[in-house]
Amino acid sequence: MNSKIESTDVAIVGAGFTGLSAALELKRAGIDFLVLEARGRVGGRVEGARNGLGELIDSGGQFLCEDMPELMALARARGKTFVKTFVDGAFITHPPMSVDQAGQTYVTAMAIRDRMNWIEPDDPAIAGLTVASWLERQTDPVDAKAAFRSMVEGLWCLALEKVPLWYLIDNDRRITNEVPELQYSLRETMQSLAADLAGDLGDRLRLNEPVIRVERGPSGVRVVAGGGAVEAREVLLALPPATANRLDFRPALSTALKKALGVWESGAVVKILVRYARPFWRERDLSGMVMWRDMPGLFACDASRDAEHAALVVFIGGPLALRCRKLGAAALRAEVTAELADALGPDAADILDFSQRDWTDDRWSG
Repeated sequence: MNSKIESTDVAIVGAGFTGLSAALELKRAGIDFLVLEARGRVGGRVEGARNGLGELIDSGGQFLCEDMPELMALARARGKTFVKTFVDGAFITHPPMSVDQAGQTYVTAMAIRDRMNWIEPDDPAIAGLTVASWLERQTDPVDAKAAFRSMVEGLWCLALEKVPLWYLIDNDRRITNEVPELQYSLRETMQSLAADLAGDLGDRLRLNEPVIRVERGPSGVRVVAGGGAVEAREVLLALPPATANRLDFRPALSTALKKALGVWESGAVVKILVRYARPFWRERDLSGMVMWRDMPGLFACDASRDAEHAALVVFIGGPLALRCRKLGAAALRAEVTAELADALGPDAADILDFSQRDWTDDRWSG
C-alpha cells in the first residue's frame, strides 16, 4: 500500500483464518474490501517453516478436528490430505501412575472443570477470584488438582494465578468438542491452507501493513497503517483481543469494551517438533502421548506424518515456558530430550532434528 488514501467498502485488519475467510465471503458477495496484514505472510499463529532436514513443518497451529466443521470444509475444498493423529496404545503420565490411578485422576480433574463451569461468570461470590485461588479452596486429591492445573496452563498458556475465574468459565464453556482437538493435521501443513485462501484475494491483500489507528467518523472509518490509510464504510478487526487492544481508537472505545479487551494477556508457549528415524514408542504399544504431572504445562504427542517421518510434538505452556525460554536453545534441547527419554525410554534421545518455535513475544499474535 502506498502513502495515498485508498477507498473500499470493508477494511479487514488481520490475515489469519478469520480475516481470510471473511474476505472470501465478501468477494463472493461482490463487496469490495482490503485486507491489511502486519506480517509478511498470512496465517497468524499458523506458520510453516523448514526444519533442519529441509522438511516443511507446522511451527505454529497444526491440529484440527471434526468439531471444527468450517475449517475441515475449507481443507477438504482445497484438496488437503488429512493425517490422523496416532493415539493407539498407552498414554504416559510422568512420574508414572498405575492405569487405574491415571484414569481416576483424569476423571476427577474433569469433575473439577465441570464444577467450575456450573458457576455463573457474573456470580458476585467469585468477583476478584483467580482460578488458582478458587482451586486452592477445592478439597479434591492433590494429583487431580495438579492435573487440572496442567490442563489449564497448557491450554491457556498462563499461570492460574493470572487468570480471572469468571473469564476462564466464560471461555471454557464455549469448548464443546465431542472429539479430541488433536484429531488431524494436514500433510501439506496448515500454513499451506492459509496460503491457498490468500491466493484467491489477489491485490486486495496487503502484507507488511501494520495498522496503527482506527478512526470512526460520520461517513465511515479510516484505518491508518504504516504505509498509508484506507477509508471504508466498515472495519472488521480479525485480531486477538490483546492485539486489538493495542490499537489507537478514535474516538476511544467504551470503558466496558476496553476493559473486556484488556482482561486477557498474551500467554507463553513454546512448540517443539522432534524428528526420529522411526516411531519407536509404537513398538512398545505406546501412543506417544505424555503428560508430566510434576511439570504443569508440558505435553507431548505423536505428530508423525507417516512411519517414515516419525515425530513427537512437544508443547510447553504457561510459567514453565517462561522458565524454559531463558535456557537458550542448546540447554532447552538437552532438558526436553532428558524429559522425553525419562518418560519414553532411551530411544527418545536418538534425535534426527529438533525444531523449536517460541511464540511468547510474537508481536502480532496476542
